[in-house]
Amino acid sequence: MADPTTPPEPNESVSETEIEAPRSRRRGILVAAVVAVVLIGLGVWWHSTYSEDTDDAQVNGHLIQVSSRIAGHVAKVYVDENQLVKAGDPIVDLDPSDYQVAVENAEAALASAKANAAAARVNVPIITINTGSNLRSADADVTGARATVAQAEEQLDAAKARVEQAEANNVKAQSDLERYKPLVEKDVISKQQFDAAVAAAASSKAALADSRASEQAAEDAIRVARERETQAQAMQKYAQTAPQQIAAQDAKAKQAEAQVEQAQAQLDQAKLNLGYTKIVAPADGIVTRKSVEIDQNVSSGQNLMTLVSLQDLWITANFKETQLRRMQAGQAVVVHIDSTGKDYSGRITQIGGATGSVLSLFPPENATGNYVKVVQRVPVRVDFTNLAKEDPNHQLRPGLSVEPKVRVK
Repeated sequence: MADPTTPPEPNESVSETEIEAPRSRRRGILVAAVVAVVLIGLGVWWHSTYSEDTDDAQVNGHLIQVSSRIAGHVAKVYVDENQLVKAGDPIVDLDPSDYQVAVENAEAALASAKANAAAARVNVPIITINTGSNLRSADADVTGARATVAQAEEQLDAAKARVEQAEANNVKAQSDLERYKPLVEKDVISKQQFDAAVAAAASSKAALADSRASEQAAEDAIRVARERETQAQAMQKYAQTAPQQIAAQDAKAKQAEAQVEQAQAQLDQAKLNLGYTKIVAPADGIVTRKSVEIDQNVSSGQNLMTLVSLQDLWITANFKETQLRRMQAGQAVVVHIDSTGKDYSGRITQIGGATGSVLSLFPPENATGNYVKVVQRVPVRVDFTNLAKEDPNHQLRPGLSVEPKVRVK
């Protein structure tokens, strides 16, 4: 008797065929899905090799420390904290009174220096003419003094000759007088003849004294003439220093001109200091860390506020050292800014010369011998290539987080 639970054999064959077909289709779909996933994964991996990205990056910019170049009293403050300013906008005014007085003093000093220089320049040709005239006069005086000395010497010779003649005459007259004395006592000659001999002796003696006096006067005249000659020679030597005198006066004129330039420089400095009383914004930016107030006394170099420049911004991206294999300056970069949600174009301009850990305040030093290898990061600078059009409203700020993606293939 046949078992009623056992199906007939033809029916069993049909059922197995119907079951195998869905399994084959599922297997094919699964294999296709796996292949698709592998292909997609390979595609994603291959596409990822075209670029390198990092989220360890931020916007950097210039933080300008606005300070006073001179000491002064704050008269007016034009800005507030977080205020947007343009380059050249007034920020702070210092009291200009002291510096205005300094400018006036410098102008007066310059005028005085110019007057002295003009006088010194005028004296140069005057000294030239006077020294030339003095030299010619001194030469003439020396020549005249020498002639006077020669004349005095001739007069001395003549006086000496007269003295000799007077001495001879005196000797003869005294001898005649001595011979006439015994003769007059014996009445050999008359009293009149003896008186004539006495008079002749006295006259010859007086003539001798006069000749000697003339000789002494001639000697004195020679001494005076020689003194005049010495004085004339001294004046001649002084007059011969004319080139040196002219050079000295010319040097004084140049010194006066240098003093004019010095006074001009002092005036320029005084005007600069007066201009420094008006402090203006050096660039477009936002005022932060404002510490200056009205009626405050500030010193030279004192920091008044910090100006965050919005004109020259760049990206500092810290890439892993393994990401730098195909990275180089000039490669294009797409920068995604978290705060704006926009992408910006850029280009690599610099790759850091050392890792961030080496450039940190306290570089790591392994003195224990226990070493754990850590992937280092290197700072890479990315400059925006079209920031003026991509960020016309200056939405970017230094310190914002960004995600740069560098195309390396």
